[in-house]
Amino acid sequence: MKWSEFARDYLTFTRKERIGILVIVGLILFALFLPDVLKELSNTNPTQIDTAWIAAVKKLEIKKTDSLDDHLQKKRDDIDAYEYQYDRKKSNYYKTNISKGELFYFDPNTISSSDWERLGLRDKTIQTIRNFLSKGGHFSKPEDLQKIYGLHRDEFERLEPYISIETKTSSPKEQFVSSKPRDETQPAKTYPLRYASIDINAADTAAFISLPGIGSKLALRIVTFREKLGGFYSIDQLGETYGLADSTFQKIKQYLKLENPSVKKININTATVDEMKAHPYIKYGIANPIVAYRNEHGLFSDLEDIKKVMAVTDEIYKKIAPYLVVE
Repeated sequence: MKWSEFARDYLTFTRKERIGILVIVGLILFALFLPDVLKELSNTNPTQIDTAWIAAVKKLEIKKTDSLDDHLQKKRDDIDAYEYQYDRKKSNYYKTNISKGELFYFDPNTISSSDWERLGLRDKTIQTIRNFLSKGGHFSKPEDLQKIYGLHRDEFERLEPYISIETKTSSPKEQFVSSKPRDETQPAKTYPLRYASIDINAADTAAFISLPGIGSKLALRIVTFREKLGGFYSIDQLGETYGLADSTFQKIKQYLKLENPSVKKININTATVDEMKAHPYIKYGIANPIVAYRNEHGLFSDLEDIKKVMAVTDEIYKKIAPYLVVE
């Protein structure tokens, strides 16, 4: 092939093709130089950005942060005031000089949860102690209390002088033996009986609170239970009080007496079902059959006649008889 023919076939363009080539070349050049042009324009005419909203947002964030910090600080102050009950200048753990704990002699093996609260202990620490005792644990000496998880050293040092662990002695009038470490060659120090005996049918809440292991809630429950019954006819009845642990009852039983066992009685010939079922020992399942039997067979002539009511077993009769009368 001759050069002239090659040039004619491959290098010769029509007018439309030449225009197209020029347009393509122009676009390529435009694309190549466009970034530089835009950069130049941005440098000569900088855009003014409104930053006022940014400053307003930052101001709100700062205010919110300050408010949150104040809230957290107040929360920490409340926690400090609750948890740390006395001042220890040598300890960095205690943050407050306000002492909310009441100090009194106590036996850690028998003291109630409410009394632990009076001493200033936290709920979690009290629960740990209760769990320890419920699983058969026992405090033999004051130092054993240090093993309780959550009880801080400063708290133990505050309570230690008032820990008095009761031990059995040969004399019934000498109960609380000093639990402080002592020389084995020296005789144990003993103390006279701490608690005065009380009449369970006459004592008020203050008298019950004076007994070991009885707090204000338990004392109120005992008095309320006594009023609903109409009085106690036996010391053992006090042990039926809701929330009173048998271990606590056995501990205070030696300080209880019943000088006047008389109780308020219910006349089964006139009492209504509502009047009977209000008594803790006589529920609807007993009161209703008694009244139904009375309506069908007439008035009771003797108290033991209520045994003819199928709902009244010998055990129930023995329990409720002291509170019933036939008139």
